[in-house]
Amino acid sequence: MTRSSDHPIPEVATAKQHPMKTSDIGTVLTGAQLLLSMVETRRAARNGEGPDTTAGDELAKIEQQLGKLEALEGQSDDIRREIDDLRLRVHALRNEMTTRHREAWVKTELARHPQRPYFLDYIERIFTNFSEIHGDRRYADDPAMVCGMARFHDDEVLVLGTQKGRDTKQKVYRNFGLPNPEGYRKALRAMQMAEKFSRPIFTFVDVTGANPGLGAEERGQAEAIALNLREMARLKVPIITIITGEGGSGGALAIAVSDRVLMMENAIYSVISPEGCASIMWRDAAQKELAAEALRITAPDLKELGCVDEIVAEPPGGAHTDHEATAKLVDEVLQKNLAGLKTMSPEALVNSRYEKFRKVAQFFTEG
Repeated sequence: MTRSSDHPIPEVATAKQHPMKTSDIGTVLTGAQLLLSMVETRRAARNGEGPDTTAGDELAKIEQQLGKLEALEGQSDDIRREIDDLRLRVHALRNEMTTRHREAWVKTELARHPQRPYFLDYIERIFTNFSEIHGDRRYADDPAMVCGMARFHDDEVLVLGTQKGRDTKQKVYRNFGLPNPEGYRKALRAMQMAEKFSRPIFTFVDVTGANPGLGAEERGQAEAIALNLREMARLKVPIITIITGEGGSGGALAIAVSDRVLMMENAIYSVISPEGCASIMWRDAAQKELAAEALRITAPDLKELGCVDEIVAEPPGGAHTDHEATAKLVDEVLQKNLAGLKTMSPEALVNSRYEKFRKVAQFFTEG
């Protein structure tokens, strides 16, 4: 099938260009109809085997063009009817894409969106005076784990998180966002330093998992994660974690033993990826959508289970559509939660944190 990118929709003329002719409006409408038909045909051909990763972007392009057409004057009744018809088809297709049985996988794709804001994007927009801390004082520095002191409004804080790269060079430098044991040891060193100076800690989680490579295992990956779990539970300063994208396995939990665990609306948090679960349970990675739903990895599911404390809203369409608005929403929820934790004594923080994780995902049945 011909790729939709081979048939781009003609751009609508702007006020700075020559006025659009009736024939030009027809050309744009025809292009939109063609692209929408291709999206519908492609999704029907998949027969539920998996979501079309480009469909959302293509529908957004169609809606953008329709919005520009609606703003033009001098349209005929036929043109307006065609625009309304396309609007209804786009709306119906969007509803089909987000039905309950596919919601978990749709959110998984949104959590992995390549334009979603990463840790350093939040640092740039929320914090000031950021001073990065390097090295674990044992082996090396790990660019996949970024730590540093910063100012958050009127408070001096420690911020740390996993960082992915956007282009190939950055992805390689950041080890594709997969921390090594030295990254977790660096994070723990920084957190213990923050405790020494009574600084609250913010951790940002967006990681597929810890690096499973041979070198990482040789240098004690499992021990580094386990040590972080134990020591974070004992820290006598407020700790707030926000899951901004993927929260995968022990690689995420190693920096998420916190007083408040927040989760972005379209983030995921799980012990295993949907693909990995499907490969184990059904011997077929194509069953990833079913696995995603069964794992209950979305924010509403995890809030119900008590694994996260609060869901952070995202701009319409997802965090990748507006970094500034997303950062503002995150800023507000971090301020609110920090204000509550600052009123607690160090001993109360530790005891509350202990009780919180003891009660995660508890189930009671009447006998």
